[in-house]
Amino acid sequence: METLQSSTKNKRFYGTFMVLCASLCFATGGLLLKMIPWGSLAINGVRNLLGSIVIGIYILVTRHKLKFNFTVLIGAISMAGVTTLFVYANKLTTAGNAIILQCTAPIWIVILMYLIFGQKPDQTSLIAILIVFAGILCFFFEGLSTGKWLGDSLALLSGIFYAGVFMLNSFEKGDAISSVFFGQLACGILMSPLVLQETDFSAAVLLCIFLLGVVQVGLAYIFFTTGTRYTDPVTASIINAVEPILNPTLVAIFYGEVLGTLSLIGAAIVLCGVLFYNIKKAAASRQSRHRTDSAPE
Repeated sequence: METLQSSTKNKRFYGTFMVLCASLCFATGGLLLKMIPWGSLAINGVRNLLGSIVIGIYILVTRHKLKFNFTVLIGAISMAGVTTLFVYANKLTTAGNAIILQCTAPIWIVILMYLIFGQKPDQTSLIAILIVFAGILCFFFEGLSTGKWLGDSLALLSGIFYAGVFMLNSFEKGDAISSVFFGQLACGILMSPLVLQETDFSAAVLLCIFLLGVVQVGLAYIFFTTGTRYTDPVTASIINAVEPILNPTLVAIFYGEVLGTLSLIGAAIVLCGVLFYNIKKAAASRQSRHRTDSAPE
């Protein structure tokens, strides 16, 4: 019994560590994007090409069987939309605004499930939606005065695409890693040739684009998919909050870009709303499993 408990504890620690590694890798995106003076499509093409190579190697090593069907295809399109819009958003607004607004994905899942499948949101979902939209309004009020409303809009749209990735890959015929691989590969093939129009290929720029593709896209996703196998949703959601906090912090320290007052307030509100939703849902799921396990046969 002690050996089993020790093994379970080790798996949880390993899972938590992997999710934390993923969050740290994801959080470098804002700073690296700011440091690369290329066009958005060229950046997205090269980073996705590198990311698809890393994930392709991972698929070969783990012998994961790739799937390709309509659901995987729509998931790949959603992934391509997420990465493309996020790069554009980082160029047009602050890194903090871009990552926080992308993190609204869980709320968009609730809304899309209602609009597409008629699945009505429960009280927890409705409260979370109201909290998050209050935070979004703070971003856009400031965006109208600073001229960054377009970048904020694209970041919000990337969150909707991100929600699509999670929704479609939860279906029976979906496969997350297949959608990610095909989405990244398509972006890489279609967009990376645009790098020929760029002129700055200094060592610093090439290092940043290498880290963006290999670490921020490739390794981060591998860490995340590995970690979530052994980590409960509450722990994973709390650890994932490191990304939207660390991302703008790194940009502020090394690039000098800071969030405005209203954006800071909005960021705090959105994070609270998303964490509230994730924690309440995970707690409800745990209670449901406990009642099922304890029910008499």
